[in-house]
Amino acid sequence: MLTGLATHPLALAMTLGAVIVATTCHEFAHAFVADRLGDPTARHLGRLSLNPLVHLDILGTLFFVLFGFGWAKPVPVNPTNFQNPRQGMLQVALAGPLANITVAFLVGVLGRMVVPADSTLLLEVLALVAWINVILAIFNLIPIPPLDGSRILAAVLPAQQAYAYAQFQQYGVIVLMLLLYTGIVGRVMLPAARWLYAVSTGGFAGP
Repeated sequence: MLTGLATHPLALAMTLGAVIVATTCHEFAHAFVADRLGDPTARHLGRLSLNPLVHLDILGTLFFVLFGFGWAKPVPVNPTNFQNPRQGMLQVALAGPLANITVAFLVGVLGRMVVPADSTLLLEVLALVAWINVILAIFNLIPIPPLDGSRILAAVLPAQQAYAYAQFQQYGVIVLMLLLYTGIVGRVMLPAARWLYAVSTGGFAGP
């Protein structure tokens, strides 16, 4: 689905649009839940917004176009503002991937029940939006810092193990890059992403 973008301007435009939708929903969900739980940091910094420009990360978007995965600008969160910091961080971390999964299911409903079967281009756009949202959700659930999965794992581990895990944070980016470079992330992530895509969309257009 993401191949041949350099020679197909329409495919490139469709991919960028899908990435913008996915990353904006993802980061807005983080900001919204954090704000609802009592942390105004994102709101004060203008991140409690559906304006994609405030969430856009140029390098992360480029990675999406070139490699099929990427990221947005992380929403700053101050857990000391939460009544229960660990539970608050768990909810904030889950919000991003859950928002993407929700978008994928909504797109699936549109593709199966609303859009005419002969609207090939529109179905392809919807399929791409669903796929990018699925990829962003699954990628962020990997429990390696700085991804959401690492915050989720830290929140559910017992305090002693969570502290030991926190010492791993400084090496997270290096480990993640190595796993991406060796293709391990793709081999683990793609089967889960294809399954979630099929479940959410009914497979009205293949990834």
